[in-house]
Amino acid sequence: MSSFSDFPLLPTLIASLAEQGIKHPTEIQARTLSAMLSEKSVVGVAETGSGKTLAYVLPMLHRLKTLELEGSAVADPGRPRGLVLVPGRELGEQVGKVFKSLTHGTRLRVRMVLGGTRKQIARQSVAGKFEVLVATPGRLVQLLDGGELTLNDVRMLVFDEADQMIDEGFRPVADRILRECPRDVPAAMFSATLPQSQDVVVRDLFRAAPHRVRTKGSHKLVPTLRTENKVVDRGRRWDVLRDLLEDDREAGTLLFANTREQCDGIAAKLDEAGIPYAVYRGQMDRRERRANLARFRSGEVSVMLATDLGGRGLDIERVDRVINVHLPRDIDNYLHRAGRTARAGRDGLVVNLVTHRDRPLIAKVAKRQAKS
Repeated sequence: MSSFSDFPLLPTLIASLAEQGIKHPTEIQARTLSAMLSEKSVVGVAETGSGKTLAYVLPMLHRLKTLELEGSAVADPGRPRGLVLVPGRELGEQVGKVFKSLTHGTRLRVRMVLGGTRKQIARQSVAGKFEVLVATPGRLVQLLDGGELTLNDVRMLVFDEADQMIDEGFRPVADRILRECPRDVPAAMFSATLPQSQDVVVRDLFRAAPHRVRTKGSHKLVPTLRTENKVVDRGRRWDVLRDLLEDDREAGTLLFANTREQCDGIAAKLDEAGIPYAVYRGQMDRRERRANLARFRSGEVSVMLATDLGGRGLDIERVDRVINVHLPRDIDNYLHRAGRTARAGRDGLVVNLVTHRDRPLIAKVAKRQAKS
């Protein structure tokens, strides 16, 4: 279908999309909307920046508003009907913004309970009546254990960044949440990558065979992305990076490293060179990380130094280029990093600083690029 108006969506949702200039669905949206509107479970794998969030936000809002219009409004506090699970706070906030951009017509209420916020604020968020909950697993389980939240009226469940959400560490929480929800609840999983090694977990989590969609661009690099490989000797890594940053100081640049120690080493060099930057990695205060992200989004600094925590889910319009100062160990992490630029049809650049040990990964990247 070539237009959102071709789908049986509520007029209020079509109008809200039109106000934002959104008329035509992306591939992942076009191929999953009908199934989700029919209350089928879905597994959707699509390239970064392809509109996966909207693919589940629209059918969820349609379903919950339709229930209200049919005379079955939410009756009890702390009892959501739509639940979206996200791996981290920053992605949760982005998802919440997408929901809220479409609720001024439906008047549905969206609440967020995310890691890094105080427990009291989370409790207050779920104290009243609301329809949609966006949550990180740890905070959700705390509220379930405290009795502030019940999931027995959930009508649609979504796992965003599914490959992270169903890994071994999260599996017990996923099982717990599914037990708390009605047995026949339609569930959806969306991700940019979903390795075959996780297929068994996916099958176990779904109570009925899901509708599976893998877009043509999934596990590929988008055609608007340009790639440059800079071969470096270990001793010249900083020289190459410095030249790249000096050549274009205004470009919104994400620098990626693999470890905290590598981040610290790059940060020391940036300090010595007097290049302003922000840091976004694990093992740092969440408030500091959020403040740094805000500085980068606003353009206060043009460089953000990150580990793979910054390669997941973040949608930042001003990322003109990604520089892999240290390349990741596997192709999936590379695809997530590369997906921070060239989003939604925009142009973007990835620069890889390549050592001898990186050559097998670069060969895999070249194959993905050739298929794009």
